[in-house]
Amino acid sequence: MNIVSFGGGTNSTAMLIEMQRREITVDLILFADTGGERSETYAFIDLFNDWLKHHNMPSITIVKYFNKHGERLSLEDECLKGGKLPAIAYGIKQCSLKHKIGTQDKYCNNHLQCREVWKSGERVNKFIGYDAGEPQRKDHAAELDATNKKYKNQYPLIEWGLTRNDCSQIIKEAGLPQPGKSSCFFCPSMKKAEIQGLWIEHPDLFQRAVDIERNAKDSLITVKGLGRNWSWESYRDLYEANGNLFDFIDSSPNGCQCGLPCGCYDG
Repeated sequence: MNIVSFGGGTNSTAMLIEMQRREITVDLILFADTGGERSETYAFIDLFNDWLKHHNMPSITIVKYFNKHGERLSLEDECLKGGKLPAIAYGIKQCSLKHKIGTQDKYCNNHLQCREVWKSGERVNKFIGYDAGEPQRKDHAAELDATNKKYKNQYPLIEWGLTRNDCSQIIKEAGLPQPGKSSCFFCPSMKKAEIQGLWIEHPDLFQRAVDIERNAKDSLITVKGLGRNWSWESYRDLYEANGNLFDFIDSSPNGCQCGLPCGCYDG
């Protein structure tokens, strides 16, 4: 059985297009919705579903996190109710493990075809969209992959030597718009230029991110905000106070910084 972990961004979109072109069977496509994606990502999922249907591929199955009482709990709700920032702000990858990997695993645990594969003693193939420009993510996951009894994680973009630029070209040639990078709008791993884009293009979402910071303020000790050692609100204020001439040099790497095979970053 072949499952695709779809992140909603450039890499996993190109991976699915290329899998269709190479006639690789796809049985299930899972997108874990934290409730914090930008509207563009949700709109692209609807558009891409039409493409998938036209090419005789399964539609994207959206999975969400529910608490023990069966109530929908978004990552934003969890942060606000707990008076805290997303776990990655503290150097922990719990938010992705819980709202991304965990929700997909729970769905598969109750999926008949997956259960039959495991019952036979085999593993389910899970395709993950790490591109050829980020082999370190695969390397960091190697130890976990080797001991995973349920899934055989596969990284076809790396195997095919396809970089993020290649992925963008594949999407263009398929006649689709570029989905852009997918992540929560309040993700602490966002670059400064992306944060600026958020307050300009989505001031409502930026304000919700600031509300998360303010709500967690009393519990913060070493961490100052979503920027870890600085808050997004203070960064915006400093930028505007300097007449929009604030230095935007940002050396932080793209994607996950912990190396876990999560779905929090997709192109």
